[in-house]
Amino acid sequence: MLLMLSEKGKYAAATQNRRVVWEKIVWPLILEIDDVAFSVKQYQTKRDQICQKNNLKISDISRGLASLLQKGILLKEDKTYSIHYRLIAYMRMKANCDYATAINELELFSPTRSFS
Repeated sequence: MLLMLSEKGKYAAATQNRRVVWEKIVWPLILEIDDVAFSVKQYQTKRDQICQKNNLKISDISRGLASLLQKGILLKEDKTYSIHYRLIAYMRMKANCDYATAINELELFSPTRSFS
């Protein structure tokens, strides 16, 4: 599922890593615990289950998590991760929030967005 740089370009591989982490681990975990925040331990447990089930490398998954943090989809404070406030409505409705939806929600209301 996660691809190496030789198979895809650098940016495509990073996007794919983010997509897999969001859609297979983070969003299902958010819906499962019904909370906007989760602990490192909860994340690691879910990550280990998904990696084992889908034969994924933890190193690839950790790159995807770091990339989600960098994009601002996830926020980290001490040992707790939380989702961006724009995604809370999706959680409350228990809606499917794929990676494309999440990134579009953040970019729609980005303070650096140009309207020209």
